[in-house]
Amino acid sequence: MAGILAWFWNERFWLPHNVTWADLQSTEEAAFPQAEDLYLAFPLAFCIFMIRLLFERFIAKPCALGLKVQANGPQKAQPNAILEKVFTAITKHPDEKRLEGLSKQLDWDVRSIQRWFRQRRNQEKPSTLRKFCESMWRFTFYLYIFTYGVRFLKKTPWLWNTRQCWSGYPYQPLMPDLHYYYIVELSFYWSLMFSQFIDVKRKDFGIMFTHHIVTVTLITFSYVTNLTRVGTLILCLHDAADIVLEAAKMANYCKCQKLSDLLFLTFAVVFIVSRLGIYPLWILNTTLFELYEALGNFPALWVFNVLLMVLQILHCFWSYLIIKAAYKAISKGKVAKDARSDVESSSDEEETVPRSKAPHSTLATNGTSGANGTNGYLTGATSSEEH
Repeated sequence: MAGILAWFWNERFWLPHNVTWADLQSTEEAAFPQAEDLYLAFPLAFCIFMIRLLFERFIAKPCALGLKVQANGPQKAQPNAILEKVFTAITKHPDEKRLEGLSKQLDWDVRSIQRWFRQRRNQEKPSTLRKFCESMWRFTFYLYIFTYGVRFLKKTPWLWNTRQCWSGYPYQPLMPDLHYYYIVELSFYWSLMFSQFIDVKRKDFGIMFTHHIVTVTLITFSYVTNLTRVGTLILCLHDAADIVLEAAKMANYCKCQKLSDLLFLTFAVVFIVSRLGIYPLWILNTTLFELYEALGNFPALWVFNVLLMVLQILHCFWSYLIIKAAYKAISKGKVAKDARSDVESSSDEEETVPRSKAPHSTLATNGTSGANGTNGYLTGATSSEEH
């Protein structure tokens, strides 16, 4: 194991020429980032997750109920043992052949069975209340950490001149505020890595999972190699749009449509300007060109830049979805539903299950859009970006 670790952390790969790990050992005169510092992220991630549970239950939920956020989930499907067995053991999306077989077995028409499966799928969807609580937690965290990042960075020289990110590298002492900023951000993303399996499921789950892996990898390796100055710029830049996004989602869940639309369009502008403008012109410019000029070429430089380019590809994908939604908002006068919504479609919210194929049976639907118009907005990033 020691041999594998020594091979993996080869100085000639991770560090510029003539720099060794011994150069980055902390001394009495100056502290430098140490790999073992990152172990703090795991217990802190657990603490953040527990704080989230308490926040959602004792702060977010009362706020949601006070704002009249819908507490109930989608209407439950009519109990039926045969259909339930098919749903749980075979398929949640029966094909035409299976639908016809069930129709003969139950004496229901095919449309009735399709409606039952739609309702049963939606039965597993999260309630608007749960989505509001999740968004309020993320809004609160992003607002806090972004405010902290801005207050820290405005006192640093590399905010105004990115060449200062490489001045004196690797002998850049680790400031306590920078250490705290890095560890809290890393802990939060570790908590997201684990909680995303129980959070509201989105259609871009795989993309978000990739995003979290890239983010955790960048934070970890940039800390160990003391490339933390540019790392703080990246973290702060990515948090900016997420605040507005979560605020837009909360307004949407509260059915404040005009405020929600305004916040979403604001989010679209902030996201596109920061991710397609500032990020490539400010961040990629310094990592691709200024870093090379200051430190020369070394293998890890290209690893970092490839990961940063992966983030940019994700930015482009999410920007496409945002622009598409914003276009619909302008052309139709309202913001379109989230392309990565956790609700399948408007037809998935139909309420009544017909009882049989009897000629006089009546069919009733609520005629409302998915989740009563409470779908979340695009959360790439952003999500959610996030980063």
